Amino acid sequence: MNAANGDERGTTERVLTLLGLLQRRRVWTGPELAERLGVTTRTVRRDVERLRTLGYPVHAGQGVGGGYQLGPGQDLPPLLLDDEEAIATAVSLMAGAGGAVAGAGDAALRALTKLDQVLPTRLRHEVRALAGSVELFGAGQAPVDPVVLMTLARACRDEVEAGFTYPSGGEVRQRRVEPYRLVASDRRWYLLAYDLDRDDWRTFRVDRMTDVSARTWRFAPRDAPDAATYVQEGVASRAYPHRASFLVHASADTVRAQIPASAAVVRERGSGRCEVLSGAGGLDRVLMHVLLLGHDFEVIDPPELTERCRVLAEKLLAARSAAAPVRRSGPGRGAREERP
Repeated sequence: MNAANGDERGTTERVLTLLGLLQRRRVWTGPELAERLGVTTRTVRRDVERLRTLGYPVHAGQGVGGGYQLGPGQDLPPLLLDDEEAIATAVSLMAGAGGAVAGAGDAALRALTKLDQVLPTRLRHEVRALAGSVELFGAGQAPVDPVVLMTLARACRDEVEAGFTYPSGGEVRQRRVEPYRLVASDRRWYLLAYDLDRDDWRTFRVDRMTDVSARTWRFAPRDAPDAATYVQEGVASRAYPHRASFLVHASADTVRAQIPASAAVVRERGSGRCEVLSGAGGLDRVLMHVLLLGHDFEVIDPPELTERCRVLAEKLLAARSAAAPVRRSGPGRGAREERP
């Protein structure tokens, strides 16, 4: 290594050390930083300017109580974490990605994947060992192994094949896929991937996967459907033997607040109306789901559902008649009872 490279490395290490000091305490004076770093106050001023160039807002105050202070900025610059902070951050992100924090799973997974990529090997093993000793309950999503999520996220990013075992048709089978996107619903994580053995796009529940691994075989990306839309439609309708769509006389926002995203697809249709696409084990069950929303609606598809509406209406009317209160025809004991 020549002298220039050695000086540059020394400057970089010193600037990173300065950043760590500024993150550790609210205010430092110039002489305090110079003593910690073993340099002059003039060098401290130069290093502060280097941090500002990198996007760190370092403020300098004058007089008694003044000094250098790291303030908030418009953009988030890189953070400098020591070993304990990195472990705590990674474990917290694992909990969020695994479903312990409702609504935070997707963002936690992205952050965890970035952190895992740069985490030293000695810390990576410690993080996973610590995460394995933590149990979660009451989560909004079905808990999944964060290591599995990271494996799949990296496979999607690096465009390499993935393999896993998965239950299908009462059997557990080996699947070989080209992973495209991970999608988080209100309850579960799903993988949208191209199934190489079935030659088509498929949606897989991550909590049902076992023996997940990423291969070294790279693939050329295919023209893919919109991941969130495809997974939602698959979970809400295609996975069921009976599917139906309705025109509901209420706004899409109103209906979305009533139905979990994994239970139905809601599309805006203008003028305070929306289309609801859902599925279930039987047409009557789909019909009841929409009826219980409490809004006027019309059947779009399938046509035979219109007849089911009539049959259900007759059953409801008959139930009302049977439960109607009795009325006495006259006063006194032995009066005849009649139904209205």
